Amino acid sequence: MTTRGSRITGWGTALPNQVVTNADFEARLDTSDKWIMERTGIKERRFGGTTASLAAEAGKNALESAGLLPSEIDLLVLSTTTPDLTTPATSSIVQDLIGTKGGAFDLNAACAGFVYAMVVAGGMIKMGNNRILVIGSDTLSKITDQNDRSTAVLFGDGAGAIVMEANPAEDKILSYDLGVDGSAVPILYCNHGGYMTMEGREVFKKAVRVMVESARNVLEQAKLTSDDIALMVPHQANLRIIEAANQRLGISMDKTAIVLDKTGNTSSASIPLALSDAADNNRIKEGDNILFCGFGAGMTWSSAIVRWSKS
Repeated sequence: MTTRGSRITGWGTALPNQVVTNADFEARLDTSDKWIMERTGIKERRFGGTTASLAAEAGKNALESAGLLPSEIDLLVLSTTTPDLTTPATSSIVQDLIGTKGGAFDLNAACAGFVYAMVVAGGMIKMGNNRILVIGSDTLSKITDQNDRSTAVLFGDGAGAIVMEANPAEDKILSYDLGVDGSAVPILYCNHGGYMTMEGREVFKKAVRVMVESARNVLEQAKLTSDDIALMVPHQANLRIIEAANQRLGISMDKTAIVLDKTGNTSSASIPLALSDAADNNRIKEGDNILFCGFGAGMTWSSAIVRWSKS
């Protein structure tokens, strides 16, 4: 039987122009650059744009990276927890801005959403699609109380995208793990028309646990160990969470893609932003095993191991 799998062939990002530094918050809130850095690892974040405009920019950049025209895309999958409208789906706006063909839909699994979208795209390619544009875009500044020091300093806006193409020889998605524990909704949520509510200590504890368990699941499925991972690309929420998870997994921070110091937590955008940064800085080579690991409100989690093969 012929195997029909997928591989990542392009990537791109988009960040708003407005840079908001820790000093900006220090000037008006009871906080400091030292306090923010020690607890989160974040130095600055970006505010601005719409979910659709950022998604379209990142998507166009990913297409350029892959050497493809919008008309060559069969499907657009947008992971977002901050849609611009209640209806229709924001992916409809993005489709029009980019000019892709075929279908488009939104997917919301909070900060774990990008890996969910990547896994769904992989399944759609197995079903017959040839090229899929996967985008993670969020404008969390719009659902964050900018006067609440416990959350205001954490979140930013941005988008990242990848192009996934059919790979007849083998599937470069070696394994994946998706999950949710709905009993944890009260520790991180946002009501319609409201602001983000978070119990930081509980989120920290549960995030580390689900990251480690999910990562171990995909390593076992792929018959790999942590030593076989060339690069870890985690959700960029908090440096202390990433460090704690990596320590338990036996993966050094030197093998980890980090951009949260410059972007803050951008939800669905954080993983593709970190992946793109690593790819643009030649940190990934042909045949490398990449471990993606996300977690978010829900509480959702998602991991996948992808073998890098752009050509």
